Amino acid sequence: MFGIDSSKVTMFSSSKKETKYLYFILMEDLPINERVFPAGNIAVIAEAEYIKEIQAEPPTPGRKLKFHLAEADVHLSLEVGSLNQLSEQNAGLLLAVSPSPVRFSLYLEKDRLENAQHIHLGNLVTVDYKSKFLPGIVRYIGSICDTPKLSGTFLGIELQGEGEVDDQCDGTFGGHQYFSCKKGCGIFVPFNKVKRRQSVGEGEQCVGAGTINGKDPWVDHPVNPGDRVAVYVEEEMKEGTVVGIMDGGTTVLVNFESNQMVGEESMMPLKVPLESVIKEDMLQPMGSIQRSNSREISVDGVGSPGGWKRDLVENGGSRPGSRFLGVKSLVQINLGKGEPMTGVIQWMGHLPDVTDEIAGVELDEDKGTSDGTWKGHRYFQCAAKRGLFVRVASCQPDTRFQSLAVTLEDLQDPERTTNRESCVVPVIVPPPRNEEAFRILEGRMRGIQGHCNSCYMDSALFSLFSCTLVLDSMLYKSTNHQFGHIQRILREEIVNPLRRHGFVDCKKVMNLRKELTQGGYCAGFTNEEKDPEEFLTVIMQHVLGLEPLLKLKSPGQKEQECYCHQVFIEKDDDLIVPTVQQLVEHSFHSNHLKLTEVPSCFIIQMPRFGKNYKMFEKIIPSLELDITDLLCDSPRECCLCGELATQECEECFKDKLFSKTGLKQYCDMCWHQVHSHSSRRSHRSMKLDCPVEFARTGKAMVPREKMQLFAVLCIETSHYVSFIKYGPEDRQWMFFDSMSDRHGGESGYNIPTVTHCPEVAKYVNYSAAQLIKEQPRDMEGVAKRQLCDAYMYLYENPRMAVYK
Repeated sequence: MFGIDSSKVTMFSSSKKETKYLYFILMEDLPINERVFPAGNIAVIAEAEYIKEIQAEPPTPGRKLKFHLAEADVHLSLEVGSLNQLSEQNAGLLLAVSPSPVRFSLYLEKDRLENAQHIHLGNLVTVDYKSKFLPGIVRYIGSICDTPKLSGTFLGIELQGEGEVDDQCDGTFGGHQYFSCKKGCGIFVPFNKVKRRQSVGEGEQCVGAGTINGKDPWVDHPVNPGDRVAVYVEEEMKEGTVVGIMDGGTTVLVNFESNQMVGEESMMPLKVPLESVIKEDMLQPMGSIQRSNSREISVDGVGSPGGWKRDLVENGGSRPGSRFLGVKSLVQINLGKGEPMTGVIQWMGHLPDVTDEIAGVELDEDKGTSDGTWKGHRYFQCAAKRGLFVRVASCQPDTRFQSLAVTLEDLQDPERTTNRESCVVPVIVPPPRNEEAFRILEGRMRGIQGHCNSCYMDSALFSLFSCTLVLDSMLYKSTNHQFGHIQRILREEIVNPLRRHGFVDCKKVMNLRKELTQGGYCAGFTNEEKDPEEFLTVIMQHVLGLEPLLKLKSPGQKEQECYCHQVFIEKDDDLIVPTVQQLVEHSFHSNHLKLTEVPSCFIIQMPRFGKNYKMFEKIIPSLELDITDLLCDSPRECCLCGELATQECEECFKDKLFSKTGLKQYCDMCWHQVHSHSSRRSHRSMKLDCPVEFARTGKAMVPREKMQLFAVLCIETSHYVSFIKYGPEDRQWMFFDSMSDRHGGESGYNIPTVTHCPEVAKYVNYSAAQLIKEQPRDMEGVAKRQLCDAYMYLYENPRMAVYK
């Protein structure tokens, strides 16, 4: 932590700089004076100065050095232990990203930062611009402002085709020409807005196990106009001729003319992705060609004069012995190199020039040779060194989970095959975030499978554990021996499989429900409708003995402890479409409550009368919940001038002349000015207790305590669903329903589904006035369910979770 990484000092140093600098990233929020500098700020220090200071006094915990915060342009003394060192290249890439929470998230997501280093001039890319994905070419990489120290590294993109923007940029910024293009086709963006795409014939030399020496026809000999090819169209193989090739933005499109006749006329040319095209010289007369992934159906083709036949297999794969191995099968691989490797099959099929059937396996450990690509083509997605391509014959069902293997009888019975079991995962699995969370969780038969009135528990578990670790103490804290098996079920049969494979079957949840019922704390967990708070209280308090999440205090009363806060408020005609922030403040004000400490997790129940009657037709989710003024004996700012507040007025809270949001506390001067009016002279002052170190003149140094929204539970006609915030960006929302569909009748099963719902961001940012005009039936996607059916909001403070 305190040493100098010499490779980071010199590798990317610029020859034109006389002074060498070292770069660091702030790893935690830092309150200084009246400001809070969030984690993700970039700190800079001269290399010579850093070495001099370190050599003069050996590094010790709490040691401070003077750094320059690049984004805020201030010099501050910072603890070295709160910083992580960056290379100059990474520092430049990150500095171009804002705001700080997004930058910090990208720093933690190492793969995206590493991939950005492999983007070069001339690369074809796709740009995320105002929620549109536009094709372009990289024309410039570097700074777009001249400073002696590091500035952000931006990518200058020349947009192609229809990808024009409205700012008339031609490669010029700040009066300096960085590249040339026609007006409206230039744009400068940070690396997180750019994704590289391959051009026709381009291939990365990424070869995994199972590679055969020789040329890859897909890379070395791309299709050309006039080539004879075969294409899968609407579940059928069609043969024809390539009549053109074009850039389709995120993929390469082939203009294909089929040989098939419709009546007396030939079919119109079709535009199909390059990856769905097979050249005629690759069609094997007596073999089979299979290309599948975790979201596709595999294809068995047998050459015959009458064309190609497609056999649909729900799970995809082959049949070694009496067991059926397919996509999502748990396998072990013995390559004669010691202990067998274990993993999950993510793709099965035939690779070019390889006669044997190949399995693409995502390994449990970093023992692979790929990230899911082979000879420049991606067959499945996984982390670096987790992918391995091996012959299917080398794979055997994982002996740890023999009961989960799919049999030939399952293959012949679609109802048995599709209702798969999830596995037990005994190792620690961190929650996925950002693109990784989307890859693992999104889709049909994803999430937690519902069964027999379990939606309250399914939604609560998915919300608490899918993409956050704020309550992971429930999984690992020492507990009473008699409840250890319940904690193990929760951890190894539900949470870990959900985070690793994105699916938990209903049997695992039923195991938990049976154990809770047998414990005698509450009858009916296995078959009756319950509320999420009832389940949470039982498992947190009675079973696991978790410390209460909230500690509350009211005047003259003992401290109260609870696991969630039910909002109780008096009717207020001015609150038509309130925010969560307003509801919490009104609830605390009406009930004279204060928090005695900052919670790591704040679970808030909305005001309701039973399951049907809602007090508000719509509620605006507050993405950030500011609890600074809800804390007891904590320094607070004067709501008017920002000085340190000394008095609070409960009666001013509902004064219509003031803002509808925020409790009302004042410094002495503002108190007298506000209450000099005749209508407020009778208001009673409540003295505020402040720590001695804050009682000073000048501006108040009051850091704001804010919590982040990570999930929303909703209810409609007794059915619970949930929304999950899986990343820092506004659009990163997913919607989960454990019973979104059903296969079969009474003897069938429910199909859980997780869907991407970026439309939520649009309405979350609406004002109350805008939202009043919106009719629920006209809202896009599932946004209506979050805004109109909210039952419980879940907030987290990751900083406090470390200590709780």
